[in-house]
Amino acid sequence: MSNPMPYQATLHVRDHCLCLHAQRAARVLARRFDVALAPVGLTSGQFSLLNGLNRPEPPTLGAVAHLLAMDRSTVTANLKPLERKGLVKTTIDTRDRRSRRAALTDAGRALLAEALPIWTQEHARLDADLSDVAALRAGLNEVTATP
Repeated sequence: MSNPMPYQATLHVRDHCLCLHAQRAARVLARRFDVALAPVGLTSGQFSLLNGLNRPEPPTLGAVAHLLAMDRSTVTANLKPLERKGLVKTTIDTRDRRSRRAALTDAGRALLAEALPIWTQEHARLDADLSDVAALRAGLNEVTATP
């Protein structure tokens, strides 16, 4: 049986696929920050979610989903364990009863404040490890700005 996909094509995809490289980098970064944030009981994703809720007014779940490039159902699922821990509270939006808003509780704000120095220290190490972090950040922002 012949293989309609030559191995050279597989190597080309492996070496050039931006999606593959971004996914691999995201996994490595997430593991790195998961380890760093473990002492305060947070994952990197939970830290990002709590940080996304740290606003003067509680955001809609749609706004949080947009910020994190997730769909609303994923945001809702990720909020549930944080709600069970008493870190987040969701409410119905008084301006649009079809929407929900999420807010940090006092405990959530305190945990986020405790986690921030850990994130800052780990990020400084990461920045020092990378040759051109500004270009990387700019390139990633360019990708996320593209529809």
